[in-house]
Amino acid sequence: MLPPPKSIAPAIASRVKVLANLDIAERRKPQDGRISLLHGDAPVDLRVAVLPTMFGESIVMRVLDRSQVNLDVERLGMREDDIGVFRQLIDRPDGICIVTGPTGCGKTTTLYSALNELNDVTVKILTAEDPVEYDIDGLIQVEIKDEIGRTFSRCLRSFLRQDPDIVLVGEIRDLDTAKISVEASLTGHMVFSTLHTNDAPSAIARLLDLGLEPFLITATLEGVVAQRLVRKICTRCKEAYVPTEQSLMELGLRPEDVTGKKFYRGRRCDSCRGTGYSGRYGIFEIMLLDEELDDLIMQRSSTNVLRSAARKKGMRTLRDVGLLAIYDGQTTIEEVVSQTISEEAD
Repeated sequence: MLPPPKSIAPAIASRVKVLANLDIAERRKPQDGRISLLHGDAPVDLRVAVLPTMFGESIVMRVLDRSQVNLDVERLGMREDDIGVFRQLIDRPDGICIVTGPTGCGKTTTLYSALNELNDVTVKILTAEDPVEYDIDGLIQVEIKDEIGRTFSRCLRSFLRQDPDIVLVGEIRDLDTAKISVEASLTGHMVFSTLHTNDAPSAIARLLDLGLEPFLITATLEGVVAQRLVRKICTRCKEAYVPTEQSLMELGLRPEDVTGKKFYRGRRCDSCRGTGYSGRYGIFEIMLLDEELDDLIMQRSSTNVLRSAARKKGMRTLRDVGLLAIYDGQTTIEEVVSQTISEEAD
């Protein structure tokens, strides 16, 4: 798109703020809001983030198209065996399940899919989110507003008096929220939440870093799901090719390691707007905790030690799952290299 002239920048910023119910006179502090609109007959939400910078305001709008979101565990992109492990994890009567990954990798969608599957008239589900991204029938959803004191920790305390079966905490940001999440799980609730870490084993280090005691982590944490989104190869211009030795080396592979394997890429066509990709696909790393991992956590073992132990138990890393997606013809070497790190590089 053509960039608008600089002279109308303040006017555009003010217009976006008006639509998002933000304070147009406030240009010194960051602000967050949302714009709800109809696109055709479909409701679309725009999440608006305004950031004051040296030379004006930076505005980012994130599109949440509710009509495009399919909250079905089967449609997340997990492999067959991973779906079974994930269902086993979310069906626990109590404990904490954490989904981790960078911003915009689909953590919320994964958690909503889990809640959607557990959503039943006999189950009371409460969520505390910042902001509420999708409203789902049967869920009691609370939007966090720090400026009026409606914080994660305060909402969670109130939740425990509301007799819930399942609680979703949008994000564990501080020790207070982490402690109340632990308290909720110890009193017989299933708690779902998110963290920002690189992979599943790193979530343990993050919780310890927040100040949570190792014995509380081992008593409550049932499992961690790490995820990334990779772009899918366009089905209209998909073609098989032989990768160069250099691109294989980026994956830590030698030519003899991939004998008999096929690799695909998009030739780039009008259908995919010359990108070679169409749509996105989730890759997941699921770490279930057991006695051996609990012992390592109690000893405050490093992330690498935890990862090695989990892999011996059968955990596939994000890179492992990415390789399987490449061999299945779903995505490309470049996508997996850009979204995952090799264990050696850690």
